[in-house]
Amino acid sequence: MILAADVGGSKTLVGRFAEARPRPQLIDVQALPTLDYDGLPALLEAAGALRDPEITAVALGIAGPIVDGEVTMTNVPWKVRATEMVEATGVTRLRLLNDLEAMACAVPVLAPAELHTLQRGRPQPTGNAALIAAGTGLGEAILHRVGERWLPVPSEAGHADFAARTDDELALVRYLRDLVGRVDVERVISGIGLVHVATFVHGADRCEASGVFDEPGGTARVSEAAAADTCPRCRATLDLFVDAYGAEAGNLALRAVARAGVFVGGGIAPKILPLLDGRFVRAFVDKAPMSRLLVDMPVHVILNDQAALVGAAVAGLDLLD
Repeated sequence: MILAADVGGSKTLVGRFAEARPRPQLIDVQALPTLDYDGLPALLEAAGALRDPEITAVALGIAGPIVDGEVTMTNVPWKVRATEMVEATGVTRLRLLNDLEAMACAVPVLAPAELHTLQRGRPQPTGNAALIAAGTGLGEAILHRVGERWLPVPSEAGHADFAARTDDELALVRYLRDLVGRVDVERVISGIGLVHVATFVHGADRCEASGVFDEPGGTARVSEAAAADTCPRCRATLDLFVDAYGAEAGNLALRAVARAGVFVGGGIAPKILPLLDGRFVRAFVDKAPMSRLLVDMPVHVILNDQAALVGAAVAGLDLLD
């Protein structure tokens, strides 16, 4: 049996999987608030996932860069070490993965019903693919084609500089530079990024839908008002956000030459699907002189909110070989 986890900035999914190829079979899953615990061992203990004799492999997708078998999480005050997790779980076949690396491992095994297609393109299955996912933060990964499989290549591209393209985006960068200093991509394209964009667009003139943006449900209200067209500023907020998201996905597609497809994961995209259709792809392909290349690349939204957990379990299969 494989123990897998998707350790995020807001919540952590912990699942047990039966060994099956190419996609392990989910037996059970729990969702726990990450910050309710003082470390990953304590969280796994609360999930009843420590010292289980049936567990033969452990794969943990964690939001942060994995360096020399340990990770300091980006949005959580934890440091996770592989050696400590082996001691805590009692399982020596254990791997730490970047959370986007884990999600990328799920891409080859996703069913058509788990995807929403924004652009059909002309897929080249033997080409590279790419993954971008906005949620609590922003993650990106390249799936490099090596022989008969895709090799996920993790990155910290969410912390690269945000590339403004329009007058509105340039004004947003100036606003954020004064507010937070350096403006990386995650400051714009993420949950907190949506708060930043909404605050910038509304200014002091808050609407009934928005309330206080950074309160629970604040960004959801903005998205709902944008979809219903009840507030022009909420609609402008989502238009700016979607344009930036599509453009960054196009940047990643060019870096990866993702002729097999670009996959959009994370918690935000499935919640704003009606606002993505059309606008996201227009920004995605607006890359002259490379627009033709991008028009041919399929673009899919991942609908399965457990994709990173599934991907961690897929990575766990390699530990059993």
